[in-house]
Amino acid sequence: MRYFMWLLKAAIFFVVFAFALNNQEAMRLNLFFGAYWQAPVVLVLLLALTLGIFLGVAVMIPIWLRARKLARAAPGGPSAEPAGPSSATLSAGPGPTKERSSDSDTQIPHGI
Repeated sequence: MRYFMWLLKAAIFFVVFAFALNNQEAMRLNLFFGAYWQAPVVLVLLLALTLGIFLGVAVMIPIWLRARKLARAAPGGPSAEPAGPSSATLSAGPGPTKERSSDSDTQIPHGI
């Protein structure tokens, strides 16, 4: 698996490198008030990608912080017991027991 990941990373690197070599010609980016910036196409694309990632993360930070604050303030938040099956459910075994079969109205059927 480690060799497969190494080959995948190498393939991605060579594709990006070939893209950069094929897009070395200069590009003129017209700005406001007659100003312009001239740079290789690959540099302009890299700058646009970086700016897009930065803006996307900057927009998501308040949402992540708000969700984290709500999760901490909620009763039984992340510091409490995990939301997964309790230890009593795990120790009950694979099939239903007599104690659990009597209250089948409140149980959720397995697999749904």
